[in-house]
Amino acid sequence: MKNKHIHIAADSELLKLIHQEVNAKLVIDQQAAARFLGWKFAVYFSLTLLSYLALYSIDSAPLFVSCFICSGFCALLLAFNFAHDFSHNTVFKHKQWNNLGFIFIYTIVGAHAEAWKQRHVNSHHYAPNVKDYDSDLKISKLIRVIPGSDYHWYHRFQHLYAPLAYTTYSFFWVFIKDFVILFSGDEYTSIKGSRYHLSFWVQKLSYLTYMLLLPLLFAKQSWGVVLTGFVLMHLLMSLFLLFTFFMTHHVEATAYPVTDENGFITTSWLMNQVKSSNDFYPFSKTANFIFGGFNNHIAHHLFPHIHSIHYPALNIILYDVLIAHHIQPNQTTYIGGMISHLKWLRKMGQQEDRLGLA
Repeated sequence: MKNKHIHIAADSELLKLIHQEVNAKLVIDQQAAARFLGWKFAVYFSLTLLSYLALYSIDSAPLFVSCFICSGFCALLLAFNFAHDFSHNTVFKHKQWNNLGFIFIYTIVGAHAEAWKQRHVNSHHYAPNVKDYDSDLKISKLIRVIPGSDYHWYHRFQHLYAPLAYTTYSFFWVFIKDFVILFSGDEYTSIKGSRYHLSFWVQKLSYLTYMLLLPLLFAKQSWGVVLTGFVLMHLLMSLFLLFTFFMTHHVEATAYPVTDENGFITTSWLMNQVKSSNDFYPFSKTANFIFGGFNNHIAHHLFPHIHSIHYPALNIILYDVLIAHHIQPNQTTYIGGMISHLKWLRKMGQQEDRLGLA
């Protein structure tokens, strides 16, 4: 994508300084990192597999539903911790292995891998929170997060109904969104040939087979209990997924850069990435282990080529440089991020913001 950010000399120099400081001070032991990643994958994959296999031996319906939900959450955490890094080719040296790992994990959670990766890398990372550039802003008209965007009367209640609406997202993604992308014009995929279609159908059918068909056929539960577990898994998983995603870019302090009449983004690339992102527990290794770097979002947008396990150490360097230059990174707690996101929705639901006045 042709660069559309304006050039600000001071920001360009600051970006160079950030890279110099990180390159000089961040110590990465590749062998230790590889061992840690192997252990981390074993933990999350084992939890996912064991909770899934338990579905076929459980007699209690409530326990079966709980296990179904647990399996979905474990798969989601596996995706948090590996799919994202696979998509940026930071796990293996060879892109092909990263891509195979990415497709495998996205198949586990039911989403079409290629469609998400192309938008994430080529759109969202280029210009986060910039209308018409960031594909992640193309969300339901039920939710309004962009200042000055189209306003509807029901947005005044969006901070109240948003959590309920969020519970439907994974269903929408798996069973609607991916299909719409497959059969519609797409600026991110020039040709959707037979290989693209084959990959799509293999991933979707694999997910439906292992997550729904096999439990319906072989679990010790009625079809009603199986469907209840499947639905509740998606509802609760979606709520956790969307709050985690939204708090990385859509809280009270994050910025929404605008474009001029020629389509140029009226801020530098560096400030776009820093001011439009939000961290939660940026120095915590525990939070990093759970969220796989989503909590270190500023670092990820500046250094997507560095694996997320290094972000807590990288943030010590990054925050020092930014604060020394009077730039305070956006930061919340997890609960604080949820609350701040809802407060932002409430602000965006005010009628006076229709013209970007709020």
